[in-house]
Amino acid sequence: MATIIVIVIVLVVLAVAAALAATVLRRRALRQRFGPEYDQLAREVGPRRAAAELAERQRRVAKLGLRPLSPERRAGYEREWASLQDRFIDGPAQAVESAAGVVSAVAGDRGYPAGDDDELLADLSVHHADRLDGYRRAREITGQAGTAGTEELRQALLGYRALFRDLLGTPEPAAESGSEPATDPADDPAAVPPARDAADDGETWADSGRDGRGPVATGRKE
Repeated sequence: MATIIVIVIVLVVLAVAAALAATVLRRRALRQRFGPEYDQLAREVGPRRAAAELAERQRRVAKLGLRPLSPERRAGYEREWASLQDRFIDGPAQAVESAAGVVSAVAGDRGYPAGDDDELLADLSVHHADRLDGYRRAREITGQAGTAGTEELRQALLGYRALFRDLLGTPEPAAESGSEPATDPADDPAAVPPARDAADDGETWADSGRDGRGPVATGRKE
């Protein structure tokens, strides 16, 4: 009898250990896939409910039938983005609001239901979790566009742009042999010019070839 009890206890301990190990591995996988999104949700509702919610998001997004953009549609959005980024110089608030609309349009074109902002955020977390912090902050700043400072608006545009590039599936430019490694302009604050003020009247802005990177200051005074 004592032997049977010991065996039962050992089996229970092993079962509990296996369950705990499975839970740890599942949470680790979720953290690797969703990053800060998992951590934030876990803080709000607890790890177990967070895991269930993210699993539900994955099931829901799998049914959306997401599709890539055609080359023509991608090129059209890139032109639209280059145009609004140009307009940031003289109208930063309006450019940021336009950027929010472009991101929503691209998401809808890819197959995401873009009518509900919260649902869109949840759906985007499945494939674009690493861009959501910047996107959330960009949305917050857009809601305060009338009072936000120029630097805040510039950071909002960068946040929108990072998600925009992800949704477009725009490849990074390959670094040429012997050159410096290519970097993502969306991570470079210099990629979006500051709004122009009266002191900038003599400054020349060079267009970067309309490749979606926008103008950069040459620093040359006429």
